[in-house]
Formats: sequence, structure tokens, C-alpha cells
Amino acid sequence: QVQLVESGGGLVQAGDSLSLSCVASGRTFSAYNIGWFRQAPGKERDLVARISRTAISTYYADSVKGRFTISRDNAKNTVYLHMTSLKPEDTAVYYCAAGLSTANFAYWGRGTQVTVSS
Repeated sequence: QVQLVESGGGLVQAGDSLSLSCVASGRTFSAYNIGWFRQAPGKERDLVARISRTAISTYYADSVKGRFTISRDNAKNTVYLHMTSLKPEDTAVYYCAAGLSTANFAYWGRGTQVTVSS
């Protein structure tokens, strides 16, 4: 089993940058694909970015492409989400998740709140 803990959320202004971290413990971190998801009030949880086990492959939702960067440091069991040019519509609870398959993220953190004021 993998335990995930997100951090780095907060209140920022539109146009600001913010970096989130997701630290994992448990089984071999490098065996897992990691995704960052977000859920705004009243909306479904959506995939924002995803990174493969060795970071060879990444995916970004169209809404964040060019503004967000996902990366990982397997030696530190950590995945990062660097967010720039933040918009009020980026306001959400951000979750990281781990899965052996990119189609099934079995392990989830509790989330960190990101609020972007206009």
C-alpha cells in the first residue's frame, strides 16, 4: 500500500505561482504512475497532470497545458506540481494519486486547497 500526503496549497492572487508536493511512503514509489487531480466545489474530480514511473511520459489537461509542470524525484519519493499564471478557475482541492496503471489510481492523498483570488 502507498500513503500519499500533499502539501503546498494556499491562497494566492491571479497570475501568481505555487508549487505543490506529494510525498509517498510505503511500497516502491518508482513503481507507480502519479497523477494530480483537482476538484472544485460542485464539480467532478478531474485529472490535471500525470507522470509515468520514470518520468519519461507526462500528460496535461488542456486547461493547464503550458502553465503547470509535473515532475518527480524518486529518490525522495516525491512528486511536484509547479503551477504558474494561476487563474481563479484553478481554485480547487488538489489531490495526488498513485497507480500501477494510468487507468486506475488506487491510492489517494487527502488533498490540499488551492485558492486563487481575482
